[in-house]
Order: sequence, then C-alpha cells, then structure tokens
Amino acid sequence: MPTEPLSQKEIEDRLRELPGWSLAGDRIERRYRLGDHFAATALVVHVAQIQQELNHHSDLTLGYDSVAVSVNTHSAGGITDKDFELAARVEGVAPGHGAS
Repeated sequence: MPTEPLSQKEIEDRLRELPGWSLAGDRIERRYRLGDHFAATALVVHVAQIQQELNHHSDLTLGYDSVAVSVNTHSAGGITDKDFELAARVEGVAPGHGAS
C-alpha cells in the first residue's frame, strides 16, 4: 500500500511535537549545531545508519560544526508518517552527539 501525504494540519500538528523542525515547501527540516566538525560528522554517520534501518533517506548537509537534515517522501509527493518517524529518530540521537 502506498504511503499517503499528510494534510497541512497533520503536518503542523506533528511539527509541534518536534521542536526545532520546520516546514520548508514540501519538506520538513532542521539544522543542528555541534561542538566541532568531528561531532557533526559523527552525527551524519549515525543518521545514515538510522536511514538504512528505516529504508528512508533524507538530504544531509555537513558543515564545519553543523548538520542540516531535510526530508520528504518523494514517492508520495509530499510529507508522510515516514518523514516524521525519521525526524523523531534523529531527535533521539542528536543530543548524544552534543547537538543543539
């Protein structure tokens, strides 16, 4: 069964549960600040592992001391439960890397 995009209201409601995440067009996104480049790189690797487990992949942008995560479900043409599941998993591991 294909995954269906969430409504605007569902997206807004779900974003309230994920402080720091925002809607940007047809994607949800967040930028994390970390202590240095090594910590940022470690977070990217951890997020990549989560993405493999979920078989759902985001765009990751690695900066010197930052990581940006941007996600939607291309096959559904919008934002789905899969995107929020990935975002919640990233939120769960980011503090362990010193992210804010």
